[in-house]
Amino acid sequence: MNENLRIAVVGATGVVGSEVLSALFDRDFPAERLTVLASERSEGEELEYGEESLGVEKATPESFRGIGLALFATPADVSRTLAQAAQAAGAWVVDVSSAFRADGNVPLVLPGFNSEVLGASFKGRIVSVPSAVTSALATLLEPLRQSFGVAQVQVTALMGASSAGQRGLRELEQQTAALLSGREPESHAFPQRVGFNLVPQVGPFLANSPWTEEEAGWTLEAARLFAPKGEIPVVAGTAVQVPSFYGHGLSLHVRLRKPASVDQARAALKGSPAVKVLDSPGEKIYPMTSLVTADPTVHVGRLRSFPQAPEWLTLFAAVDNAGRGAALNLVEAGLRLTERPA
Repeated sequence: MNENLRIAVVGATGVVGSEVLSALFDRDFPAERLTVLASERSEGEELEYGEESLGVEKATPESFRGIGLALFATPADVSRTLAQAAQAAGAWVVDVSSAFRADGNVPLVLPGFNSEVLGASFKGRIVSVPSAVTSALATLLEPLRQSFGVAQVQVTALMGASSAGQRGLRELEQQTAALLSGREPESHAFPQRVGFNLVPQVGPFLANSPWTEEEAGWTLEAARLFAPKGEIPVVAGTAVQVPSFYGHGLSLHVRLRKPASVDQARAALKGSPAVKVLDSPGEKIYPMTSLVTADPTVHVGRLRSFPQAPEWLTLFAAVDNAGRGAALNLVEAGLRLTERPA
C-alpha cells in the first residue's frame, strides 16, 4: 500500500460507509490519512475508528484535493455529481451506487471475479461495483459456469431493510414498535409498510416497465460481468423487501448447460474460496441471513435437482449486503487501483 495514500470515504455515516471504515481499520489504514465525508446534516459528527475518532466533514467538490482514492457509499444522484469532482481532482474513484453501472466507459468490477480489469487501461478514473445481489449471484454462478455452463437464472431476492440505508433500519424499527403497540405506522423509506410484511418492490419501477431498477440491474450487471468470459446467463427475478435488518437471502433456480448432480454442483461450489457451503438440511444446517454478518463469503445450501429436468439446480444463498456485498468490494477494488503504475 502507498504509504502516502490519502483516502476519502464519502457517505461515511451510512450503513455501507461504516462498514468501509471497519474494513480499512482491519487493514491497519492510518486514521491521519483518512477523510470522512457525508451530507451537511452529519457535518461535525464524530465517528469511532479504533481508539481514535474522525470528524465528519461536509462533502463538496472541493473535498478531494490531495485525495488519492475516493470510496463512494452514497446514493446515485450524489455519486454522479461528486465522483466527477473527485476524478477531476486526480483521485481514483470506486462507487457502489447504480450511477455508473450501465456506463460502458466505466469498468464494472467485482474483486475476485474480474479483478484483472483494475490493471487494464480504461477511460477516466472511475470504477463501479455491482449491487449486493449481483455480486452474490456472480460469486455463486462462476464456479458452476466453469464446470457446467450456466444458461439461465431465476432469482427471488429477499432483501433486508439495510438496503435502504440507515433510514430503512430506523423505519423497520419504528414500524415494528408501533405494530406491537397496536398502532398502524406510516411508510416513508419503503413504498409500503415493511414491518411484519413482505413487499414485492425494492426501489422505484423503471419508466413504462413492470421491472424495478433493482431487478433490471441484475440483468444488466450480470451481462457486463460475464460477457468477457464468453457466456452471458440470462438473469431475471423479483426483489422483495422483508422485515429483517441486515443480510439478503436469495432463492435461485439455475439452468445449467450440462446436467449435473447435486453432489457435482456442491463440489464445484466448495472449490470457490469466496463461497461457504452449508448444506446439511437434515441437521438444520443451511444459509441464513443471521449467519452472514461480517462473513466475507457467500453462504449457499439447500441444493436440489429434479430428475425430470436434470439441467435445473435449485439452491438458497445468503450474503452480508453491507459488508461483503458492498463495503469489502469498494475497499478491495480501491486498494487494487492504487497499485496501478502512475
